[in-house]
Amino acid sequence: MAGLEHELDAPPWKRVESTLMAMARAIRQAYEDRFARLDLNLAQASMLAFLFESGPRSQSRLAAQLGMGRASAGLVVSALEKRGLVERRPDPADGRTRLVALRPAGEALVRPILEIDEILRSELRTGISRAERQRLAALLLRLQDNLSGVLADRPD
Repeated sequence: MAGLEHELDAPPWKRVESTLMAMARAIRQAYEDRFARLDLNLAQASMLAFLFESGPRSQSRLAAQLGMGRASAGLVVSALEKRGLVERRPDPADGRTRLVALRPAGEALVRPILEIDEILRSELRTGISRAERQRLAALLLRLQDNLSGVLADRPD
């Protein structure tokens, strides 16, 4: 094991957290580049795919499900609505609420969105076995749990 250094002895750019942050940025950029072919960004493509799978949702529910703020979700919905990909309509169960729903043009983009996602995921997983992915997923979930605890301790 000579030559291997302990993570704590490594420079900051070689630590696990730095690698995770760099990978997150690179993965996001890869998705942004691919979805740009459809004249969409990652948030827009994610919202269209989610609406396809879940059906019409309120803007606040979309924001929560997609991990974005309500204002950000509103900007995404407005951009998609301007292009005729989604529409806002009254909620039949609650007239005070408006639902965001796919329009036919938005629905037509879902298949290419899902194809791009499937291809990119396959490329990212090249050379990594299912067992390795399962171990990685388990470790990342543990890190996520730890991070949730750290964030819960933040002062308001």
